[in-house]
Amino acid sequence: MTIAKDKIVLAYSGGLDTSVILKWLINSYKADVIAYCCDVGQKEDLNSVKEKALKTGATQAIVEDMKEEFALNYIFPVLRGNALYEGTYLLGTAIARPLIAKRQIEIAAEKGANFVAHGATGKGNDQVRFELTYSAINPDIKVIAPWRAWEISSRAELVKYAEDNGIAVPVTKEKPYSSDKNLFHISYEGGVLEDLENAPDESMFEITVSPQKAPDIPEAIDIAYEYGNPVSLNGENMTPFGIIEKLNLIAGRNGIGRADIVETRITGMKSRGVYETPAGTVLSFAHRLLESITLTGEEIELKDNLIPKYSKLIYDGNWFSPEFNAIQALIDRTQKSVFGHIGIELYKGNMKVLYRKSDKSLYSKNIVTFEDDKGAYSQNDATGFIHLKSLRYKLRFRQGSKL
Repeated sequence: MTIAKDKIVLAYSGGLDTSVILKWLINSYKADVIAYCCDVGQKEDLNSVKEKALKTGATQAIVEDMKEEFALNYIFPVLRGNALYEGTYLLGTAIARPLIAKRQIEIAAEKGANFVAHGATGKGNDQVRFELTYSAINPDIKVIAPWRAWEISSRAELVKYAEDNGIAVPVTKEKPYSSDKNLFHISYEGGVLEDLENAPDESMFEITVSPQKAPDIPEAIDIAYEYGNPVSLNGENMTPFGIIEKLNLIAGRNGIGRADIVETRITGMKSRGVYETPAGTVLSFAHRLLESITLTGEEIELKDNLIPKYSKLIYDGNWFSPEFNAIQALIDRTQKSVFGHIGIELYKGNMKVLYRKSDKSLYSKNIVTFEDDKGAYSQNDATGFIHLKSLRYKLRFRQGSKL
């Protein structure tokens, strides 16, 4: 009688960590391991990743092109919400993890696997993001987090395990930091960047040029929006992925999108991250410009009050929580009027507004003008308005309450 092996779906990138994890799972659990690689725009040779997984011992290697899904259902919502964690971070890594983890759970169900595994460390944010998503979609799934379970504690030990188990270790110049890539951004952290007195070396950046080396001639772009989503760039209709990919090139060559941030990890420690988010930086700026003429002041204030909570929910891995879904629904309701065109000039790391145009604009030149408004607004109406707004001050004063 043959006893069926356990099956494990591993979030696999093909790098040293997940390659060692793949072999370690096979050795430790005597299980069939399915390597899952989610293409979210990391621009790597994913055929080689698949081949490496099978060579390392995976019973199956699945590579999926999820770039459009990532752009439409993960990047675009956070741009509609103007998300910024701690006022600076555009959440590039945080928004990719829920998609990867969700697909892991779905594949586990398809393949009859009762385990999932990931390569996140016990100090970082991603372990939380992966595992909260697992629990939200299938709370009964069993999770293996090797970095919290095995005795490997250093890169040297990781390399030795790879060599001992016949896993090819690429002979490349070791980078003095770690990085993560997807369509929306590239992040850099650890190594030399852990010293806050070390400025990022120019050679580190991959998709943005130094503002000093950007073209001497400004570049103008036009972004068209419908329902708060960008739908065309410079008059050309594109898919969500296409817009972000193209704008990464345009903004990147103009030195737009670099950020050097110290953020608070989910675990409470402070961590420094350096980011390249060229398209995201431009789209975040443009979206706010369009909202400034298509949303009421009260809608803008409501959204601005929600941004810290909304962004922290994303950062902390609560993408599939009921409270996140409720806030997203409110945000998306406000986007029914966010239509129009935004013109921006890009120049050596800076952005300048050229124009704001919308058929749904709430801006009225006839009303706001300092010149003759032809009776569109009666200035005398402000007298009663001010009396009402000041009433509370008068009442407090009469009761003896003074500044």
